[in-house]
Amino acid sequence: MYGKAFAPEYQGALTSLSVNSSLVDVLAAGIEQLRAAERSGRRDEQARCQLAVAEAHRRLGRVAEADRAWKASYRTARAAGETAAMAWALWSGGTLARQRGAFPLARRLLAVAAELAERGGDVVARGYSLAGLAETGRIQGDYEAVGRLHEQLLAEARRRGEARHTVWALEGIAQMHRNTGSYDTAYALFEEAAETAARAEDRRGHAWALRGLADIVSVRDGDTERALALLSEAEVSCRAMDLSSALAYNHKMRGNVLYRAGRHTEARAMYELALSGFRAMGEPRGEALSRLGLAKALARLGRDRAETAAELADLAGLLERAGLRHTREMVIRAQAEFGVGAEAVR
Repeated sequence: MYGKAFAPEYQGALTSLSVNSSLVDVLAAGIEQLRAAERSGRRDEQARCQLAVAEAHRRLGRVAEADRAWKASYRTARAAGETAAMAWALWSGGTLARQRGAFPLARRLLAVAAELAERGGDVVARGYSLAGLAETGRIQGDYEAVGRLHEQLLAEARRRGEARHTVWALEGIAQMHRNTGSYDTAYALFEEAAETAARAEDRRGHAWALRGLADIVSVRDGDTERALALLSEAEVSCRAMDLSSALAYNHKMRGNVLYRAGRHTEARAMYELALSGFRAMGEPRGEALSRLGLAKALARLGRDRAETAAELADLAGLLERAGLRHTREMVIRAQAEFGVGAEAVR
């Protein structure tokens, strides 16, 4: 049985904040309480407030501000001798590194975070740090290495009755099944994630689950209108909570759904919207996926074949260097789809 979802990254004076709080509100409260903690000289409370500020900035797509805030949280926690708070700060930094496409740095930070969390006796921080490592591997396409870790973390979250982490694990496992063609299994897992998130009032997790369901409904069933309706429902939560990254991925998925339906002009517009969002927040993986979708839509709309070949070749090289194997395989399939593979490797 799961209770109401909570946000363990909102700590100390900020524990009253909901998992569904607008990120603009989280940022304002975090800054206000940080100033109060600075006036009182409480370093432990300063570190907790800086963590919330870092996470609000990160989810709003403000990379430079997030980077400064998590580092400040870590330094303050270290000065205060707060091991668990150090772990949370490194978790935030590792998550930001993954978002920026710095995968080796993300793994290093998250591994140290997990170690510090265990040393500090914070089982939730440990779980979040291990989840970050699992998600980093999954995004890079290393399913064999991280599949078991996802399952382990799902079992732990269920045992603790922690809805938010249960939803995260279900969605990660579902995405791996979707990417390997097991659509029915993926749909069932996304559906369970959506139901669990709804019962726990986790709007962020629910929005991501709806996005996953929309993808399956589109690619497996060809039901464009239902897929678009699911994405519209998810978008309401993304906007209410100022979830910049989730909103950009929602727009990118809407582009995918429209592209599959042959509505290439509409797809182009959505890919362009997603691309501008990802570029504004410095999220290279989302940018690459949007560029891929846009290149395919433009090719269908009559773009010069040589331009398509050059764009896909550039993307393939970028993704190879970034270590994003699954996304690079998508580019290779696009090269085959448009018959530009030979030009791409020359």
